[in-house]
Amino acid sequence: MTSPTAFWLAGRQATGEDTFDVTSPWDGRHVGTVSVPTEAQTEEAVAASVAVQDAFAATPAHVRAAALDHVQRRLVERTEEIARLISAENGKPVKWARGEVGRAVSVFRFAAEEARRFNGGDAQRLDTDAGGAGRLALTRRFPRGTVLGIAPFNFPLNLCAHKIAPAIAAGVPIILKPAPATPLSGLILGELLAETDLPAGSWSILPVTNDRMPALVQDERLPVISFTGSEQVGYAIMDSVPRKHCTLELGGNGAAVVLADYASETDLDWAAQRIATFSNYQGGQSCISVQRVIADASVYDRLVPKIVAAVNAQVTGDPSDDATEVGPLVSEDAARRVEAWVDEAVGAGARLLAGGKRDGASYAPTVLENVPAGATLACEEVFGPVLTLKKVDGEEAAFAAVNDSKYGLQAGVFTHDVQTAFRAHRALEVGGVIVGDVPSYRADQMPYGGAKQSGVGREGVRFAMDDYTYERVLVLTGLDL
Repeated sequence: MTSPTAFWLAGRQATGEDTFDVTSPWDGRHVGTVSVPTEAQTEEAVAASVAVQDAFAATPAHVRAAALDHVQRRLVERTEEIARLISAENGKPVKWARGEVGRAVSVFRFAAEEARRFNGGDAQRLDTDAGGAGRLALTRRFPRGTVLGIAPFNFPLNLCAHKIAPAIAAGVPIILKPAPATPLSGLILGELLAETDLPAGSWSILPVTNDRMPALVQDERLPVISFTGSEQVGYAIMDSVPRKHCTLELGGNGAAVVLADYASETDLDWAAQRIATFSNYQGGQSCISVQRVIADASVYDRLVPKIVAAVNAQVTGDPSDDATEVGPLVSEDAARRVEAWVDEAVGAGARLLAGGKRDGASYAPTVLENVPAGATLACEEVFGPVLTLKKVDGEEAAFAAVNDSKYGLQAGVFTHDVQTAFRAHRALEVGGVIVGDVPSYRADQMPYGGAKQSGVGREGVRFAMDDYTYERVLVLTGLDL
């Protein structure tokens, strides 16, 4: 019998008393068995992180940068192996899984660069006021304390990287909880980190079950929580620990706006292909996948058949096949939920233009128009391969339609007009506006996060480092400035 995959406790491998199995959402096959830390082992990890805080903060930048460089090199060397593992446990098509590994490589590379230049402060003359003569303020950033990172299933490697890499770069201990459905990809990062010279206790990767998460959230020794996941869970965490520093990257129902000036056949072909691809990649299981298309009436009738054709052309099937573009959802329950929402919308008068069929955990790429405003599909994040279409008259109506949502993560605006781009940036109540493309674009070094119910704080390596630290001022007196 194969031994269960160990977890990482204060930088070393360990096993607990219990295990759980990881299975493929595509065919139900056994992918791996993971050991679960006991409560005593979890306590050991937390205590070790507290004990190492001062020493880790004082670790030279070149040591932390070298560790991060090592991880990114090893990720490159093991790309195919890790991509296959992501695809097996997550159901993500292997072509997208390879891209996820590449993004994680970038995250660790960016973190190594930031570790080398992260001063986190500046110098400020205080003699701008008479009472400050001879005084100079110096600011630096210092760790808030151990970070509890809670990662989701949809990017099981890269979103673990977005928790761990900034913490190491800033010299902040971290305890990472990977998603129970997809822990194996995150645990691989432990293998690579264990090959470095980082101090024991500076990191742990603990696949604890969700029912034990509240105890970790409440632990006063973990003053920073970085959570990526659902709106309901994220705000429940924040409400339960109002004095902690929380970064929440939550849901969205990303809108792609196609305006009147984006009207040539080439323009509409590009928009349709990008919309079709990024409403369906990873089975639509991305917070910034395209869920809503809002198109000006002058281009709508030409755009819709192009979108439908591009959606119908998406290759579905076995995620281990290089040709597959759309695999299963993470579970059959998730696919049933999507099916129920689509059926509800169609029953309320929406017109089904493509898809609408479920097969186990797979749901066919789906397009609807005329979805009633009160339908669940119009209000919530579907987190599945479903796209809704809406016709509007003019830019103002389009931007109002984007904002008519409790979410505000990112939006895409297809336009050639730079003035329109700046108006969109000002008007749209989102964390990011992507001009000339879908809302699904994310560069891992840029600030990423939402407005309204899409969360608080920002990810992106340097911005996460700011969230993990706080500014402390040093005033020098009696200087000859």
